[in-house]
Amino acid sequence: MNYSHEIEIDLPREAVIALFDNAENMKKWQPGLISYEFLEGEPGKEGSTMEMVFERKKGKTMKLKETMLKNNLPDEMHTSYETKGVYNIQKNYFSEMSPDKTLWTSESEFQMEGIGMKLIGFLMPGAFKKQSYKYMVLFKEFAEKESKK
Repeated sequence: MNYSHEIEIDLPREAVIALFDNAENMKKWQPGLISYEFLEGEPGKEGSTMEMVFERKKGKTMKLKETMLKNNLPDEMHTSYETKGVYNIQKNYFSEMSPDKTLWTSESEFQMEGIGMKLIGFLMPGAFKKQSYKYMVLFKEFAEKESKK
């Protein structure tokens, strides 16, 4: 499953990147993020890995392993996320629309393993798309609010 989203952020690209590329900010715009831990490599460098733990319904948690595939900021950053039955490649692009406006383009590719996950991906692609866009909106709101502090 492949799809993309775009969102305009009312901040200069440099400010967007400074907020986006700071792991300390993740909990401020990613609901349910309990913790993160760098596992291997230098954070932000290609090949580095991090484990992220999210709270799910009924007190359960979900662990994701993030791998930095490409970091060519301020232009682009590509990461992969792995959890049981799901592999996601996330390609993020940041373009200057004007001195005070940034366009964030996110391309998502999901690969599902196992019959259960493949069925969920087939029957509910809208849920994945909606969740991805929700995170973009939450980051935009966080970044624009943070800039006013």
